[in-house]
Amino acid sequence: MFESVGWLEILVLVVAGLFILGPERLPQGAAWLGKTVRQVKEYATGAREQIKSELGPEFDELRKPLEDLRGIRNFNPRSAVTKHLFDGENPLDGLNGNGSNGHQAKPADPPKPEQRPLAPGERPPYDSDAT
Repeated sequence: MFESVGWLEILVLVVAGLFILGPERLPQGAAWLGKTVRQVKEYATGAREQIKSELGPEFDELRKPLEDLRGIRNFNPRSAVTKHLFDGENPLDGLNGNGSNGHQAKPADPPKPEQRPLAPGERPPYDSDAT
């Protein structure tokens, strides 16, 4: 509920409360605020439990679209690229050079050289052109 509130904001609220309520009424105000927040939280939890008990398994079906909407709300270009890279789907695979969707055969990948571990005392290969 208060994930975005930092220590600086809390300090500002305490100082403002000190000026508004005064030092003698500040503890009573803090106790009232804590009791009210706790009561609202209990009401919300009770309402959720009541809806869950009345709807039964349909409650989970209602939550799934809300979870999907939350996922869409957090969607940004970086997460889109990451999702497509990790899922192995590239949205540009079906496009040809002019941007239209063409049906061209993909060129075959060249065979990779066989990799094996080095034997004890064996020197790794050295490419003088690459260094």
